[in-house]
Amino acid sequence: MEKLQKNAPSGVECSFIPTENDLELINRYTVKALEADEVFCFNLTLCDNEIDRDFERFSVEALTALAPMFEGRTGIADHSMKTENQHSRIFRTWIEESEIRKTSTGENYTTLKARAYIPITPKSEELIEQIKSGIKKETSISCTVSSQLCSVCKAEIRKGGCKHRKGEIYDGRMCHTVLSKPTDAYEFSFVAVPAQPEAGVTKSFTVPEGMALDKIEKAAAGCEAVTLSIEAFSQLTAKIHSLQELSKDAEKYRKALEARVSRLGAMAVPELSSDELEHICAKLPTDSLTALEKAFSANAAKRFPLNPQLGTFTHENKTDNKEFKI
Repeated sequence: MEKLQKNAPSGVECSFIPTENDLELINRYTVKALEADEVFCFNLTLCDNEIDRDFERFSVEALTALAPMFEGRTGIADHSMKTENQHSRIFRTWIEESEIRKTSTGENYTTLKARAYIPITPKSEELIEQIKSGIKKETSISCTVSSQLCSVCKAEIRKGGCKHRKGEIYDGRMCHTVLSKPTDAYEFSFVAVPAQPEAGVTKSFTVPEGMALDKIEKAAAGCEAVTLSIEAFSQLTAKIHSLQELSKDAEKYRKALEARVSRLGAMAVPELSSDELEHICAKLPTDSLTALEKAFSANAAKRFPLNPQLGTFTHENKTDNKEFKI
């Protein structure tokens, strides 16, 4: 199962004065009963069933199942799980289905809506003003689903075996992933710069300082994107740059090795053409090329032994000086 973060299609929609029913729902989560003038309430869209920029969508069944899971969940900032980042709480959720608007798959456009409240305090006044002015508007949710199906063959993508590619057209329909069978909901966040309204699936996990690449790969196995801390991202970026430089050197070495093996192969096995040798060298791993270079070098030395140009030097005493006679 994966923990997903999906940017909402529209985020915050409006603010309103809480009704008696709203206050009753809000006070289920409070220690002290709050009055209407002590809370700021707003509506927001959590997610929908349209294909997003990552070619994924929630099924209507998933949206319906997520609705009760999000009741009581908190609002935070940028999916940062620190306690001090909590600012609001969802107290009601519901499903809205349009009879007019259709999704790209032909379904009725369906959204998961929510109402949330923020206690009015000196600390929360700035956030409330940012919501009212439209500065804080875009939101993103975090939840877990146990199923990700290919829209073409209905195969479970994480189990492998599906050869279809998201975003490509098959029989006139765009291939995408259907997110279904949610198992939990965690929070919603105000996000500073969402990529686009219907974007983003990531797996969240904490990356300890100095975490090796193989451990990051293992932790992210089976998911499409990974959320890293700033420190971990900096470490990963530095490592990637270092590997890129090593890769350039390795590529130069590889090309030089292929050229040497091809040249020696032409001497050791003249029956093979230069094109055949180059093709063989391009397919072999570096270790095999190194072994072949040694073998070709030994064989070429036997076929073409080196003869010293000046011959063998001897210390014979010559007295006839024939070399100097005319």
